[in-house]
Amino acid sequence: MITIRDAELIDLPVIIDIYNSTISGRMVTADLEPVSVESRIPWFNEHSPSFRPLWVVEDDGTICGWISFQSFYGRPAYNGTAEVSIYLHPDFRGKKLGKYLLEKAIEACPDLKIKTLLGFIFAHNEPSIKLFTRFGFEKWAHLPKIAELDGIERDLVILGKRVL
Repeated sequence: MITIRDAELIDLPVIIDIYNSTISGRMVTADLEPVSVESRIPWFNEHSPSFRPLWVVEDDGTICGWISFQSFYGRPAYNGTAEVSIYLHPDFRGKKLGKYLLEKAIEACPDLKIKTLLGFIFAHNEPSIKLFTRFGFEKWAHLPKIAELDGIERDLVILGKRVL
């Protein structure tokens, strides 16, 4: 049974394990080396259930992924805009869990007072672009050759959706 709940600090090691599992694929994150739990405590503390939640998704009590809402640009005028990020354990990728999480994120936006959702996605990450596009996200920006992964320059696209 799939459930979503607010993350707790005790969940951070699993959240980081899932995040680190994506680094070597060079499709999801711009980090080049694994991050430590300790280094991510400030990031964890930036989240709150009522403003910028960090949710874990569990399958029969086992954390299999997470989704976070991050403030955009960090200024009060942008409080109605949030970046959404989804990370899944390798064993749970390709099983429509990302679709489920993105749907739940969009549904939560009115309660979170979010009017606009953004996804920052590498242009070569076609599965994520396809997922977000399926939910009505559109390409709002294209930043060519903004990242370098293993000597290859990569483009970043920003997909956006008005949800209110």
